[in-house]
Amino acid sequence: MNIELSILDWIQTLHTPFLDKIMVFITRLGDAGIIWIVLSIVLLLLPKTRKSGVVMVAALVVDVLLCNIVLKNLVARTRPYDVNTGVHLLVAKLHDYSFPSGHTAASFASVTALYLAGEKKLWKFALVLACLIAISRLYLYVHYPTDVLGGILFGVISGYLGYRKVLKWRWPKIADRESYAEIPESDQRSNRWWLLQECIFGEIMRK
Repeated sequence: MNIELSILDWIQTLHTPFLDKIMVFITRLGDAGIIWIVLSIVLLLLPKTRKSGVVMVAALVVDVLLCNIVLKNLVARTRPYDVNTGVHLLVAKLHDYSFPSGHTAASFASVTALYLAGEKKLWKFALVLACLIAISRLYLYVHYPTDVLGGILFGVISGYLGYRKVLKWRWPKIADRESYAEIPESDQRSNRWWLLQECIFGEIMRK
C-alpha cells in the first residue's frame, strides 16, 4: 500500500489547473456509469445496434452485481484519501469502498461488450474513454492503482459474462411476425420476449 500511495503522491506532482478541470470532467462522465448507460440506450433505440445495446446493458448489470455489491463490500478497502488525509481533493469524498474501481469496471465492461458485440469502430473510441476515466481516478486520488487494475479485470469479466448471457438467450434475427413464425416452436418460446421488444420498438419508430 505504501508503494501505491507513493505512486499516487507522484501523480499529484503532475497537477495543473487545466488538467484538474479536464480530469474532473472526464471522471464525471463515469459517475454512476452515466456515459455508458446513455450509450446503451442510444444503441437500443437504433435497430442496427439493438443487439449491442442489449449486450451492454447485460454487461453493466453483471458489473453492478459483481463489483459494486459483492467485491466492494467483501474486500472493504479504505480509500487512499482516508489514509493520506492531508491530500487536497478535487471531488467530493465517496461513501463506498475502494476496491475495485467502479468507474473503471463499468467502463471496461462496456468496452468488452462493444468489442464482443462486433462494434468495430465504437469499441475503440470507448476504449480510449475508458482509459482516460481509469487514469482520472488515480489523478483525483480516489483509488489505488490496484483498484483500477482490479476494475479493468472485473470489468472485462463482466463484459464477457454479459455477452455470454445474451448469447444464451439466443438473440433472434427477426423483424416481423412472419419471420418469427418460421422459427421452430422450441426456439419461439425462448424468443418471445425479443419478439415483444421488436414489436414495441417497431411501433415507436413508426410513430
